[in-house]
Amino acid sequence: MAQAYKQVSQVVKETGLLRRATWFYIAVAAGIAVALGGLITGFILLGDSWFQLLIAAGLGIVLTQIAFLGHEAAHRQILTTGPANFKLARIVIASIGMSYSWWDSKHTKHHGNPNQVGKDPDIEVDTISFLEEDAAKAKGLIKLITRKQGWLFFPLLTLEGLNLHFLGLKYLLTTKKVKGRWIELSIIALRFALILVPVFMMLPLGMAFAFMGVQFAVFGVYMGAAFAPNHKGMPIVDPNARLDFFTKQVRTSRNISGGWWTTWLMGGLNYQVEHHLFPNMPRPHLAKAREIVRDYCAANNVPYTETSLGRSYLIVIEYLNRVGLSAGADPFDCPAVAQFGRA
Repeated sequence: MAQAYKQVSQVVKETGLLRRATWFYIAVAAGIAVALGGLITGFILLGDSWFQLLIAAGLGIVLTQIAFLGHEAAHRQILTTGPANFKLARIVIASIGMSYSWWDSKHTKHHGNPNQVGKDPDIEVDTISFLEEDAAKAKGLIKLITRKQGWLFFPLLTLEGLNLHFLGLKYLLTTKKVKGRWIELSIIALRFALILVPVFMMLPLGMAFAFMGVQFAVFGVYMGAAFAPNHKGMPIVDPNARLDFFTKQVRTSRNISGGWWTTWLMGGLNYQVEHHLFPNMPRPHLAKAREIVRDYCAANNVPYTETSLGRSYLIVIEYLNRVGLSAGADPFDCPAVAQFGRA
């Protein structure tokens, strides 16, 4: 498999799929700027009206699209140098109210060890249990939630926006050494001022709180709905398993079919297999890389998973419900993980 990855990497490089896509990202940024301008104009024109909740929902969508750009900058997909990309990522991610330092520390670990127990922070328990052993340890209210967590997953995502903001601020305020701490805190503070001041000055109090609630809810659901299909329900890797890079990244990732509209909707995360194999590949090149990677997977008998967006959500719900059945069981009696690839 190591040889297979070397070969596919060579083809990808020769095809030019790792080159920057400057004009694409300029166009995306321009589109986001136009959308924000439209939302601001609509907010001013609507005034004291419950139709403002549509503006709030639109803002949640646009902020998620900005988050996709921050994710791509952090992976060095946009600008030509690493330092420039990291600076851009810090600014962009902080501008949506999240901490780049907090997110990057966990996301880097995820990319290195996707779905591996004890190494991937994205499968650690946080209200939702992704492992049977964690579900078996649930108590009290969390235990009740865990038992039905598949059905509750999307409703709980309405709180994920607040959770992401809280965890980021907690990291910035409590972690001893954080690079760019004050830059991030300053941008986050400015971001909230630019939203909260107009909202609470121009709208009645109840409507203002409803506006912020809708914005946070849409942001949380959209973020969760974009990231959840990529790995949830895919094989879980034993903590002691030693897998080659190609096998580990492909087997634990799921692509979402649908073409260009899915790519726009998910910010390129629909090509999760290719993104994990080539994290610094710009979004518009992922579709071509998919063809190359699929051929190599077929030639080397490596399972390549791709499904529709709707089907992926059903898989996630089914998987979480299956894990949730372990809630209340003896944690020493339930299997911890499905293992594969032991060396």
